[in-house]
Amino acid sequence: MIYTITFNPALDYIVKMDDFNLGHVNRTNSESVYAGGKGINVSIVLNNLGVKSKALGFIAGFTGDEIEREVRNFGCDTDFIKLKEGMSRINVKIKADVESEINGGGPNISEEALNELYMQLEKLESGDILVLAGSIPKTMPVDIYERIMERLQTKGVKFIVDTTGDCLLKVLKYKPFLIKPNHHELGDLFNVKLNGKEEIIEYAKKLKEMGAENVIISMAGDGAILINSNGEVTISNVPKGVVKNSVGAGDSMVGGFITGYVNSGNVEEAFKLGVATGSASAFSEGLATKEYVYELLKQVK
Repeated sequence: MIYTITFNPALDYIVKMDDFNLGHVNRTNSESVYAGGKGINVSIVLNNLGVKSKALGFIAGFTGDEIEREVRNFGCDTDFIKLKEGMSRINVKIKADVESEINGGGPNISEEALNELYMQLEKLESGDILVLAGSIPKTMPVDIYERIMERLQTKGVKFIVDTTGDCLLKVLKYKPFLIKPNHHELGDLFNVKLNGKEEIIEYAKKLKEMGAENVIISMAGDGAILINSNGEVTISNVPKGVVKNSVGAGDSMVGGFITGYVNSGNVEEAFKLGVATGSASAFSEGLATKEYVYELLKQVK
């Protein structure tokens, strides 16, 4: 079974307008609302590709109810923990001449709710995949990724971790099955400016030496690089298309990788499907659809 965790999900309220005038009344051309969060995005993409998963995390208030309704409407299974107080956050994304975002803080996550999550995770079994993605809310322990991975270390769970900075470096000792920083985040991890693919490969291999089993480095329009468990390097191109929305592209790459791995058991095939899926979301207004992913897959070399 595949599980995703979104600690601080949100309703993304997306408004489009010709221009945004600070300090004045602005009129939108269109509005839309989506359930947001990196783990949720992975679950939705998995479902679009025909792979079942269960979305875990914390929700609160009427916004939390709407998040759960939206996710289930996409066909995903959920087992969110409903907090007793507060409300799940609303993120406002303004798409105008200049794009702006206002992200909410989210509810307080109590020790009681955290223990409830731990009890959920105790049910995971050998061979299950757990996706840990995104930032950690300020009301949670900063080492929550480490705590979860340490608790499940003996269960044979495959961890996929999509985060950045110290949070990523500190979980490498638990040998995650996959990590996926982009090339800018990779440079930040080692406080260096990376010039060219050779340097990117050099530092990606350092992450593998530090414990990661497989490492994918995404490079936007320049493709992606995979370092597999044997240290072998695979470099991918990017399919042709017009970028319409970069939000969720990285999560889609994770969903595509998992789908490819579940279907084939082959990391290189999973990598190719991940590249196609990330591109399909980037070239779409919403998250990747199965038809578009497999159309783009033909271009991935």
